Amino acid sequence: QVQLVESGGGLVQAGGSLRLSCAASGRTFSSYAMGWFRQAPGKEREFVAAITRSGGSTVYADSVKGRFTISKDNAKNTVYLQMNSLKPEDTAVYYCAAGRSGPSIRPGEYYYWGQGTQVTVSS
Repeated sequence: QVQLVESGGGLVQAGGSLRLSCAASGRTFSSYAMGWFRQAPGKEREFVAAITRSGGSTVYADSVKGRFTISKDNAKNTVYLQMNSLKPEDTAVYYCAAGRSGPSIRPGEYYYWGQGTQVTVSS
């Protein structure tokens, strides 16, 4: 069992930056691939970024490539999402998730999910 708690969301102006954190419980964090997803009002949850168990490989959605960076610190049981050059269309609730295989863009391949953190980008 893994519990995930996101933090770092908030209100930021377009062009600004935020860093999301996702802290995981348990001793097996290093055995999980991690992903970030987001869901805007009235829209389906969409993939944002994912990283392998070791943190050595990453994958990004085209919409965030070059602006967002996912990283994983197995010593701190934490995964991060650094978000730069934010746009109003990045406004959403951001969720982190843990899975056994990855990095995967498919929500169904993640076993554990956090409660989400709100990111709002004003124009």
